[in-house]
Amino acid sequence: MQLLCYKLIPNPPQLVPSSPTRGWMDASPDRFAYRCLPLNIANGYGWEVLCPQSFEIAWNGRPEKEAIQIRSTDGSPHIEHLVLSHFSMGVVTFHVGYMFRTPPGWDLLATAPMNRPKHGIYALSGIIETDWLPFPFTMNWKMTAPGFVRFEKGEPFCTIIPIHHDMLESFRPEMRVMDAEPELKKEYEAWLKSRTDFLANLANHDPATIKQAWQKYYFQGQRLTSDEKVETHKSKLRLATPEDPDPSK
Repeated sequence: MQLLCYKLIPNPPQLVPSSPTRGWMDASPDRFAYRCLPLNIANGYGWEVLCPQSFEIAWNGRPEKEAIQIRSTDGSPHIEHLVLSHFSMGVVTFHVGYMFRTPPGWDLLATAPMNRPKHGIYALSGIIETDWLPFPFTMNWKMTAPGFVRFEKGEPFCTIIPIHHDMLESFRPEMRVMDAEPELKKEYEAWLKSRTDFLANLANHDPATIKQAWQKYYFQGQRLTSDEKVETHKSKLRLATPEDPDPSK
């Protein structure tokens, strides 16, 4: 399947596979945050659009567009070609520099870089029908309080993720009791006992448990009731790097 990325300017912001690392996770004791596989997978989900220059956003808290001031902090010119105040109400608009085209039936989710909180500003997510739309979308962030926010060169300001147009509407949530699925209940009870025992041993400073440090069943895709490994399990994403047959254009 192809994600076509039509360049709208000679040197658009760099588009790269999402990075699996995060500064706050690196700084966690013994990098324990990386033990959470759902976080790791989400970190690397989609492709990131990177800031081509560094800049600072200032907002005085008022609703009008002029209440936001943006200035380059690295001397790069034409910051207004990348980011500007367009919608008022503390909203900052980024130009992604591309018009994307997805296969029929596929949209793009444009959202914040996953698990990368940024103080003072919040990304506004959008879902765009890029299988037919003949013009580009923008990425918008909203200031959450008066003050200053900085974006650095190379920092992602948008993540794009293809999603199927009819995916959510095809699902039908259904409530059930666990007793209706004996095998699932057995696996759940095995996990619950294992987790309870592990935490109790950890609290009691059991040497073997302390050496183990953390349980790896989910990370390894292993069922607790057998040695079976889940064939569809992923512990890492390997997204394709965008190809540019003619980088000079």
